[in-house]
Amino acid sequence: MKIASFNINGIKARVGALGDWLDEADMDVVVLQELKSVDENVPREMFEERGYSVETHGQKSFNGVAILSKLPLEDVTRGLPGDEEDEQARYIEATVMGDKTAVRGCGLYLPNGNPVPGPKYDYKLAWMDRLRARAQELMALEEPFLMAGDYNIIPQDEDAKRPEVWQEDALARPESRAAYRKIVNIGLTEAFRARISGPGHYTFWDYQAGAWNRDDGIRIDHFLLSPQAADLLTDCQIDKAIRGREKPSDHVPIWIDLDA
Repeated sequence: MKIASFNINGIKARVGALGDWLDEADMDVVVLQELKSVDENVPREMFEERGYSVETHGQKSFNGVAILSKLPLEDVTRGLPGDEEDEQARYIEATVMGDKTAVRGCGLYLPNGNPVPGPKYDYKLAWMDRLRARAQELMALEEPFLMAGDYNIIPQDEDAKRPEVWQEDALARPESRAAYRKIVNIGLTEAFRARISGPGHYTFWDYQAGAWNRDDGIRIDHFLLSPQAADLLTDCQIDKAIRGREKPSDHVPIWIDLDA
């Protein structure tokens, strides 16, 4: 079961590039972030003609997440539990029925949190507390699940080309990293670091100041796996070359392969 996460930074702007990548990558499941579109305006036909069913949680001009799947999906839910007044479209869940086992897939677009300090940063940290609570609920079921998406977290200095410029940013503040570690430390496995170590691996390059040409990137898109899902992990890779194509997102896909 190949599952990818991809922040596409606007579905309308990325239709061509996304279609090309889908054809090449041949993923079973794709979790998308930052659709920037309401549900009815998502171009479902381009996904359906490639064999994907489409489940979205959209929002006009901002946020928006989706799950595309060539495998059967069951029990789709939208929105992160814990705050009934939260209207931001940042979270979607579904159970993917694999050939061997079912996997609960959680797609997320974690808040950026800038500027720091301020209400946006408070919202980010509170959202992370809610995410940890949801992860604990899923852990209690002792079944395979994963949380994939744009976490807007640089876990360690080695995950940035120039860590010094991010020290006061919401993506790398000590409080942000501590909140991320609290989620991981309930017993989750960070898939990429379980397979690949060392610096120089990034999933995001800003559009400004020639960041891509200088490989001035950061690694902020992650897969966190429950113990039962981690036992199924056979690979995790970043499709870096996609960033160098025409009209790219500022993120690239990251994907895992599960023996499921």
